[in-house]
Amino acid sequence: MMPDRFDLTALSVPVIVAPMAGGPSTPELAAAGTNAGGLGFIAAGYLRADALAERITAARQLTTGPLGVNLFAPQPSAATPEAIEKYAAALASEAQRYGAEPGKPVYNDDDWAAKLDVLLDLRPEVASFTFGLPSPEECTRLKASGITTVGTVTSIYEADAAVDCGVDAIAVQGPSAGGHRGTFDPVADPNPLPLPELLTAAVERVDVPVIAAGGLVSAEDVRHVLAHGAVAAQLGTAFLLADEAGSSPVHRTALQDPQFTETVVTKAFSGRYARGLRNRFVDDHEAQAPFGYPEVHYLTGPLRAAAVRAGDPHGTNIWAGTGFKSIRPGSVADIMTNLV
Repeated sequence: MMPDRFDLTALSVPVIVAPMAGGPSTPELAAAGTNAGGLGFIAAGYLRADALAERITAARQLTTGPLGVNLFAPQPSAATPEAIEKYAAALASEAQRYGAEPGKPVYNDDDWAAKLDVLLDLRPEVASFTFGLPSPEECTRLKASGITTVGTVTSIYEADAAVDCGVDAIAVQGPSAGGHRGTFDPVADPNPLPLPELLTAAVERVDVPVIAAGGLVSAEDVRHVLAHGAVAAQLGTAFLLADEAGSSPVHRTALQDPQFTETVVTKAFSGRYARGLRNRFVDDHEAQAPFGYPEVHYLTGPLRAAAVRAGDPHGTNIWAGTGFKSIRPGSVADIMTNLV
């Protein structure tokens, strides 16, 4: 008999602070989301397993409420050595501009097995997965440890796969989401079906709770998805300017800079489709960028870091959803209050 697990329908505030890997998600942000009545997430992407454990422990010290952890599910690489080598050559101008060298385009599984062990040891209330799913056996192990499991999906096909895997809930991600699309196939065109239609189809299709995500930034957005069957709204972009977020100064400034007027889905930074502000790097390199995650992510990493050190928002990824113009600075508590 499996232990009782956290009930996602029991949140006093049906708002989830989305996991945002690479900096924005901090223990302080996750804990503040939970302390405001919602559910905060630690983003495990790009972290070593020991660093993930430290962040979960740090967040635990800041809240007595539930916490979520999001893992990137490993996938076979879509890269070819020739395509990566060609892209590395195309980035020579970036290296010269910022006085940095491209990184080594390595493949790894983001420390998957070790991170699963961290979850089984520290037992956050919720574990979610992006880019794919755990195996049915891994899902069963997590649930047997009292962890509620959530699969991030971008289509009904993926929703069916998640339910078949045994997850307790799904997070339906619409095309307006900032950051990486959660698509299982790393080279497929992202599903263009708008979130309202995708949400309605998912609620009618599956017999598990459905979380809505992707482009939600306002109280009206939250009310709309709840009215259409979601048990909670998951927001990331809305919290990028939060006091507790780890967004870089370059990221924060760009989000409020009138020179940036639109977002675009690009693979130029990571070799996988993700949405961010349209900037010079995207315009210069999107056509040349190959599929190849995480190799391209590691290849461009030092160049992006150098652009941030130089204070240049045109040389790095500024992940954001389509509603970025509406977001405002403030504490997580204040942002949550405005959302509900």
